[in-house]
Amino acid sequence: MVVVTRAVVTGLGVVAPSGLTAEEHWRSTLAGEVRVGTLGDQPVGQVPGFSAEDNVDPRLIIQTDRWTWMSLAATKMALEDAKYDPAAYDPYATSVVLASGSGGNEFGQREIQALWSQGRRAVTAYQSIAWFYAASVGQTSILHGTKGPNSVLVSEGAGGLDSLGAARRIIRRGTPAVIAGGTEAPLSPYALVCQGTSGRMSRTGYRPFDADADGFVPGEGGAVLIVEDAAAAAERGAQQIYGEIAGYAATHDGHHPQDPAPDSAQLARAMRQALADAAVTPDEVGFVVADGAATPALDALEARAIRDVFGRPVPVTAPQGFVGRLCSGGAALTVATALLALRDGVVPAVGNLARPGHDLDLVREPRPLRTDVVLVNARGFGGFNSSIVLKRYREEGLRDAG
Repeated sequence: MVVVTRAVVTGLGVVAPSGLTAEEHWRSTLAGEVRVGTLGDQPVGQVPGFSAEDNVDPRLIIQTDRWTWMSLAATKMALEDAKYDPAAYDPYATSVVLASGSGGNEFGQREIQALWSQGRRAVTAYQSIAWFYAASVGQTSILHGTKGPNSVLVSEGAGGLDSLGAARRIIRRGTPAVIAGGTEAPLSPYALVCQGTSGRMSRTGYRPFDADADGFVPGEGGAVLIVEDAAAAAERGAQQIYGEIAGYAATHDGHHPQDPAPDSAQLARAMRQALADAAVTPDEVGFVVADGAATPALDALEARAIRDVFGRPVPVTAPQGFVGRLCSGGAALTVATALLALRDGVVPAVGNLARPGHDLDLVREPRPLRTDVVLVNARGFGGFNSSIVLKRYREEGLRDAG
């Protein structure tokens, strides 16, 4: 008998434009609430009512960026949801693997402005750590006393999925629990200018797969998930399992640092490899949560990849249209959304969709659908493609004949 190590999600923490808890986010998503406002004349998805003082120790607030505040808050929620306290276990039993594509840009901009206006003595020592992509990982690990393998994944919009793929790998190597996911806060002037250079940022609204789609709307927030070895979770008496991370794959277009590849071969390859890794066929997938880039070319490429892989009108959703594109935080939030959809047997609608513009079975209204398998896509600027397969968790099959 060969023991199969299975990675399951036992806790969710969400800080997003759609809500400050997973359940708030889920209710808003099912209600079809568009949580995109404006910052100046730019549409953005901002997290309403988030207070660093209510979630973060004041000593950490002065050392860290808004993106890290959101990460610490989401981690606290996820740990409470899972009823998992890292301090109750060996420090090496818990890892932290988070994604970041923007880093502490708001903190960095403030420090650069201080340098320009007041000179070098006005720049704090915390600038050296607060902007860094791994700041959230480090602060989370220090705060909770974890000493398992830690890392940060930097693959732009695909990062949230990549962090969960890494979490499963770490669990298979013997670490029982991983804090995974990602958050972002890329709405400072500097960050918006950087995103604007892509030429893909919309001035009107974020409408994945819509005939009138003209780009993404940037947003902040994301999700943190507690991923555990299924056997270890059962042994400690975990009270809930949202689902299993059954398959994962990542590819790269290798085409151009900015322009997308002219075909969808590598995205389709990531989807097929994730399905093979999960040992499921395309016919077993109940629905797909798409990347939904909301530019005509990128949406067409993803639509083609989905048609090629499934060969049938599989239901497709992209609820990101309700909140904005949250960079690495968006993919983590999408996984949380997919797990809640599995739990409740309902597929949320494509966000902000008015005129479907692609040959797909796009979900227009929340659709009741009981399924055991869902596939999630995410792409990152520059050619990153990631796919993850989530399964409804069943206790049977912990051991496989071999």
